Amino acid sequence: MSDEISERRDPVLRVVPAQRDINSNGHIFGGWVLSQMDIAGGIVAARIAGGRTATVAIETMKFLAPILLRDVVSVYAHLEKRGRTSMGIRIEVVATRENGTKDVKVTDGLFTFVALDEDFKPKPLPE
Repeated sequence: MSDEISERRDPVLRVVPAQRDINSNGHIFGGWVLSQMDIAGGIVAARIAGGRTATVAIETMKFLAPILLRDVVSVYAHLEKRGRTSMGIRIEVVATRENGTKDVKVTDGLFTFVALDEDFKPKPLPE
């Protein structure tokens, strides 16, 4: 395991893809990975905002390695930028394979979330 991966905090989300999540190449669909990232980022953003949030942007994402059917997928997320109503959440995905002996970084990205009020309009983040 690399130092970068071993020093990481606990994942926000850990999931095992199902057979239905495989594309024609035998890898997990990129859209499935993106949705897991959005779920994990949304959990962190909602904690920071103290309520509802919406994803408004995703900065450059590059798929570095495929996710395979028996991989355990861990999604890590933390606050990287904070604005008045928005926050940038850095999200990283790691696939654990070979019976838990190998971690492979799959992708990462910066997702921007906006805090929402009860009318789904942007609201200031709490202090």
